[in-house]
Amino acid sequence: MDDHPEPSTLRVFVALAPPDDAKDELAEALQPAYAGYPRLRWNRIEDWHITLAFLGELPSTAVPLLRSALAGLAASHPALHLGLRGGGHFDERLLWSGIDGDLEGLHVLATDVRDLVRSCGIEFNARPLRPHLTLARARRDDPTGVPQAAAGLADFVGRPWRAERLHLVGSNIGRGPGPIHYRDIEAWRFGTAVRTGGGGRPRSAR
Repeated sequence: MDDHPEPSTLRVFVALAPPDDAKDELAEALQPAYAGYPRLRWNRIEDWHITLAFLGELPSTAVPLLRSALAGLAASHPALHLGLRGGGHFDERLLWSGIDGDLEGLHVLATDVRDLVRSCGIEFNARPLRPHLTLARARRDDPTGVPQAAAGLADFVGRPWRAERLHLVGSNIGRGPGPIHYRDIEAWRFGTAVRTGGGGRPRSAR
């Protein structure tokens, strides 16, 4: 939990975050891309997340209501078994890693999060969920590197992990020049039960 005073408005989203060992494993697989495409705008490893609902710019007065509602939702949901797998891109400009594991449970959680946010009187543009971990963006003056970096992740299969917490995150997007930085406003543990997938090999988000 971050006890610093909130600004009058926040760019907010609800997300999951892989554990450190899963992020370190992917970062190791990305070493050739880091070296080969240094002009990509690489996200900081500590900022890697899986967005469930992007809420946009909200008044800080909405945060206490969201905190209370999301705490209850997290307690009522089981943890999810997930993993990172492969890579891809959106429009040759945004590089991502795919999500494996209990995608059905992930979609159920995202739907519940979005319904809960609306029940709090907060409207937002609910785009279809495409589970992924954003890794880098191409610069406007140099769009090269993203498809090549995605191809380099084609065979990557990360270890499975458990999503332990639901995160309410704020960012500095639109607040001046420089890289995007994220911070947890608060995070809540999921319930003690663990949801398992429908059996067989985990499905890829790609």
